[in-house]
Amino acid sequence: MAEFTLELNDDQKQVRDWLHGFAADVIRPAASEWDEREETPWPVIQEAAKVGIYSLDFYAQQFFDPTGLGIPMAMEELFWGDAGIALSIVGTGLAAVGVLANGTEEQIGTWIPQMYGDADDVKVAAFCSSEPDAGSDVASMRTRAVYDQAKDEWVLNGTKTWATNGGIANVHVVVAVVDPELGSKGHASFIVPPDTPGLSQGQKFKKHGIRASHTAEVVLEDVRVPGHCLLGGKEKLDQRLARAHERAAFGGERVKNAAMATFEASRPAVGAMAVGTARAAYEVALDYAKTRTQFGRPIIDNQGIAFQLADMRTQIDAARLLVWRASWMATTGKPFTSAEGSMSKLYASETAKKVTAQAVQILGGNGFTREYPVERMHRDAAIYTIFEGTSEIQRLVIARTLSGMPIR
Repeated sequence: MAEFTLELNDDQKQVRDWLHGFAADVIRPAASEWDEREETPWPVIQEAAKVGIYSLDFYAQQFFDPTGLGIPMAMEELFWGDAGIALSIVGTGLAAVGVLANGTEEQIGTWIPQMYGDADDVKVAAFCSSEPDAGSDVASMRTRAVYDQAKDEWVLNGTKTWATNGGIANVHVVVAVVDPELGSKGHASFIVPPDTPGLSQGQKFKKHGIRASHTAEVVLEDVRVPGHCLLGGKEKLDQRLARAHERAAFGGERVKNAAMATFEASRPAVGAMAVGTARAAYEVALDYAKTRTQFGRPIIDNQGIAFQLADMRTQIDAARLLVWRASWMATTGKPFTSAEGSMSKLYASETAKKVTAQAVQILGGNGFTREYPVERMHRDAAIYTIFEGTSEIQRLVIARTLSGMPIR
């Protein structure tokens, strides 16, 4: 067994430094412009594609890091650059993971390359799950997929919301209800190929933060997709639904908890995004406190400022350690007996909100203006306590895990 260490190995350090350089040289200088424009930063995504960051190969390499630290390390560095642009770069990964987790080898080989395109013609993909009445309560999903056996086609109807890249994506991955009696166990995922009739972009949201990331509704009106666009195939779906019906009368809670474990494993990545934003704001505040003088001395000499910075750094490091622990546990197959995935996301996201607010306060009036980046970072940080499960949902998951109550 390898000796315990929190030291990154040489390969990890090299990747981290490479990502940090890209974030510092390409992402951060463009952050203010694309935040103001509230548009997808296609030129930055293209630059990321040219150097190999915007690609399935890169994320696969990080995902298969045996320590589990590849993905959180990458997320922290990119989101240190800017949260909105970074989400535009990594947002396609949500759809790609959906295909990797549920698709056949043929589906993976066919659709994931179309999600990314290439450096000369970059594409994006969208994962469509949330709905106007089904956010945290996924069992309330209304989008339906009905099988037309005569044509071997699935017909999708419904409205998705909060979809990153929704409507502008080359490929959409849509979660829909195929068996309403089974609640969340009666869901399936479908590929909607490019230019499929009936799919359109609804409202594009004008957001408080992460403005460079495109977020919109996706409307599905009699969208017909071939049978082979059902991820995993119909035979596998029929078998899964049959098992779910058999378990509905007994053992249902065990199935729900197993499903929750899947969500738990994805939450540390969001925690890492929050750590990157918090770290960025802390560094700006630290530099400012060292150089800003009042009453004849740098403001960091004032205990009120110094103690804030000490708390900020401590909280950031604690959040990173929680993220790393959960990521390592997920990679090595350790069970989340105390909802460690939710713990990492909860603490890191709350830390990002608190640290960015403190950074604005330390900069005073300057922090309230767009001349300094902490104003934008504070707006961006608000999303972390909302998406991928709100802080309230994380606390519910943790509390029910500790108490032994079923997680619904």
